[in-house]
Amino acid sequence: MPNRLGLGELPVVRQHSGVVARLQSYIALTKPRIIELLLITTVPTMFVAARHVPSVRLMAMTVAGGALAAGGANALNMVYDRDIDAKMERTKNRPLVTGAITPRAATVFAVLLEVAAFVLLWTTVNALSAVLAVSATAFYIGVYTMWLKRSSSQNIVIGGAAGAVPVLVGWSAVTGHVGLAPFVMFGVIFLWTPPHFWALAVRYRDDYSNAQVPMLPSITDLRTVTRWIMAYVVAVWALSLILAPVAHLNLGYSAVAFVLGAAFFLYAGALWRDPSPRRAMKLFGFSITYLTVLFVAMGVDAVVRIH
Repeated sequence: MPNRLGLGELPVVRQHSGVVARLQSYIALTKPRIIELLLITTVPTMFVAARHVPSVRLMAMTVAGGALAAGGANALNMVYDRDIDAKMERTKNRPLVTGAITPRAATVFAVLLEVAAFVLLWTTVNALSAVLAVSATAFYIGVYTMWLKRSSSQNIVIGGAAGAVPVLVGWSAVTGHVGLAPFVMFGVIFLWTPPHFWALAVRYRDDYSNAQVPMLPSITDLRTVTRWIMAYVVAVWALSLILAPVAHLNLGYSAVAFVLGAAFFLYAGALWRDPSPRRAMKLFGFSITYLTVLFVAMGVDAVVRIH
């Protein structure tokens, strides 16, 4: 009896494990950590646009729609880039490289996410937010993934614009339109993206070289790369301060923006003096903290009205 019971249970356990593993593979296709970072900028933007805390329903629908759109874009990116992902140490375990999911299944999954994102935002938020969200996907795949990533050292500079669109989605979700303030926020993320990504690329420059992807650190000397990183950090620091009067933010936000910018510059300077993978990853890690705290600060400032 124990043997028969054991034999009867094993297939159930294995089947359950298989379903969980497949579900995990589909989740991995969406690059959850990137989605988290994108959405961290959306909600504070909604606070600034509303000048108070928007309705929970509106925030939930906007975040859900944005997550679906970003997830679909990331999945399509993996489908197209599966050949170079297989050549890079950092990406060799992605689901399409290991064969956990087929390209066709991943494509269908990605398209369904985009359709769901569009329908959800159109029906529960507004048409502008829906169009902006799927337009970001089209730009990310068409301009960055399929064109610039493999052909230009400016790939992440121009292609990174797709990652700045969530602030436009968040602003339009509240107001039904976009204006100068959200475009300045867009600019902050646009200028933040190159130093953020180039720091990671310094760590994995051999990967990009092996995959023949012309990411700036893989095709030029690190001294030049670090100078460009410092230039972009200064630019994002300045624009983050300009945002205060444009978005009617106050002293609380301005103080945080100034201190964060100074710290960002110090991290960039440390990489310039010592362009090592260890320093690069410290800058990369801080860049995430920088963007998160900056947007939380503007959201809090808009609601609490710190003077």
